[in-house]
Amino acid sequence: MTRISLLGAAPDTGNLGVNALSRSTMLGIARRIPEAEICIFDNGRGLRQGVYQAGRDTVAYRLCGLSNSRRFYRPESLAHMRLSTLLPGLSNPGMDLLSSSQAVLDISGGDSFTDLYGPKRFSLITAPKQLVLEKKRRLILLPQTYGPFRSPARRKIAEDILRRSHRAWARDRDSFERMAELLGSDLDPTRHKCGVDVAFLLPTTQPAGMDAGLISWLNDSPHDLIGLNISGLIYNSPHEAIQRYGLKADYRATVQTLLKRFLRETDARILLVPHVHAPSGHPESDRDACRHLLQTLAPTDRERVYLLEDRLDESGIKWVIAQVDWFCGTRMHATIAALSSGVPTTTISYSDKAVGVFDSCGQRSEVFDPRQLDTVTLSENVFDAFQRRDRIKQSLQQKLPDVLAQATRQMDEIAESCVSA
Repeated sequence: MTRISLLGAAPDTGNLGVNALSRSTMLGIARRIPEAEICIFDNGRGLRQGVYQAGRDTVAYRLCGLSNSRRFYRPESLAHMRLSTLLPGLSNPGMDLLSSSQAVLDISGGDSFTDLYGPKRFSLITAPKQLVLEKKRRLILLPQTYGPFRSPARRKIAEDILRRSHRAWARDRDSFERMAELLGSDLDPTRHKCGVDVAFLLPTTQPAGMDAGLISWLNDSPHDLIGLNISGLIYNSPHEAIQRYGLKADYRATVQTLLKRFLRETDARILLVPHVHAPSGHPESDRDACRHLLQTLAPTDRERVYLLEDRLDESGIKWVIAQVDWFCGTRMHATIAALSSGVPTTTISYSDKAVGVFDSCGQRSEVFDPRQLDTVTLSENVFDAFQRRDRIKQSLQQKLPDVLAQATRQMDEIAESCVSA
């Protein structure tokens, strides 16, 4: 049996971007190593069984809980995992899985291999990697962003993990340059690679039992359909977002202005697409942000706007996004779903991570940063991108086949690195 474990891609967070990373990796490995037992570490309790269905592919896998809980007596806690390596006779199911894995894949949620989110988050991201290396297991860092690191001590931890990993991929050219900076003279082209986000290979699946109103909305109009993804993280608490992320533009005002302008100056219909299914009232809820946005419209205008309320999975959401004529998103993996489907795409992005991903598709100019642009300029630039959608689509479709081919070759290499001598 070939056991392969996956860290940093828990499919139970409600964040469809992380789900996309998990499912794309799982399916990519299962297709290339059919005999593999795939184990995914998530936020649940204990060991469980799961099944993933993607078209004709059915992948059975195991789930194992992992948390940074202070309850050290729980097997899911990192503290219990660590103690099991120090105390003879103390068994830990997660440590047993890692210790018996042929390879451990780690993707850090795509963009969490940094200390920007605080020490507890940094520990949750790095401690499992360190445990794998201590057990002398093969650690493979999947395509992700590296850094930034504010703390010199935490930077050294990241550098050490990178140097000792069996293989490491960055998910775009910008990320690779940061990885190279961390490695310095230890950069090894045979081990350290520039790649693309694994979610470019996420399968697209039409959801079963879709709401009849949505099907009608998608099919029954000759006018353009605009897809908008609003990030609850910076919409729901606009003043806090300005301070925390250094925004120059008021994001909430920007999307409200854009929506009203689309309704006033075009015949387009607008589909609001949440991509983080946080509970109502949670500060990250995209759905709450969309509902608030709808309430700013007159009743007659709301007839041209549809909020996707169904909690579709990542492949179903990607299918819906693929139906629109132009897409603007703030959640990066919502935009990857659009880009990988050939949909002309623009992003309002308040972090550097989107630049490299869009650049890999030849779309660097379609990234608009609210840290650099004021509210009026940001709104104008995004509306101009909508008007240029045909040219954007032509440019994207010229580049996309190469990106998808690269993603396929990359997954071939990842699978080979799991089992090669």
